[in-house]
Parts: sequence; C-alpha cells; structure tokens
Amino acid sequence: MVPQTFAQWKSCIVNNCKIDLTKDFAEERLMVYEDFNNPETQKFISLYGEAHLQNIINWFKQILQ
Repeated sequence: MVPQTFAQWKSCIVNNCKIDLTKDFAEERLMVYEDFNNPETQKFISLYGEAHLQNIINWFKQILQ
C-alpha cells in the first residue's frame, strides 16, 4: 500500500521500516528527493510518480518543522 496521508506514511516508516524520523534523516532524504537529477529520485518517480514524490518531500518538511 502506498501511503496517502502523512499519518499513514509516518506509521509505515516508523513502525514497519523501524526508521527514526530524525531531523538529520529528513534532511538527508530531502537532499536526494529534491535533486531531480539524482538516479534514486528518478527511480522513485518511475515507481511511484511525481505526485507521490511531492507528498514525500512535503512530509519530510513536516518532520523538520
């Protein structure tokens, strides 16, 4: 299931993936996902689409607030 809300995404990352959503982690991921030339970002777009990528970017920014 692809998360549709911040709460679903956060639960998936924290509970299923066992990843702590720290400021450092969010900043690292944003550096990747905001670089549209990054191969990892291109792969993400090919798998999930640009709309979901924008959701992910926005959700990581929420973590930083």
